Amino acid sequence: MTNETTAVGQKRPVKRGTYRGGASEAVYAFGLFGAWYYYLTTASSIWMGLLGILKGFIWPATLVYEILKYLEM
Repeated sequence: MTNETTAVGQKRPVKRGTYRGGASEAVYAFGLFGAWYYYLTTASSIWMGLLGILKGFIWPATLVYEILKYLEM
């Protein structure tokens, strides 16, 4: 572990951040793949399939927007 010198001349350990957030990423990934599966299997043309891939990326924002609109917030 490396040390940094502070303004007073004391050495302190450099803190390295830990990453915690894997569960929400897994839920998003399942939703993304599920949306892609739905949109791609129901696509009638290549353009609808490409549009479905784009829709798969933005479905969480749309979902949150609709929930907040429903709750009148």
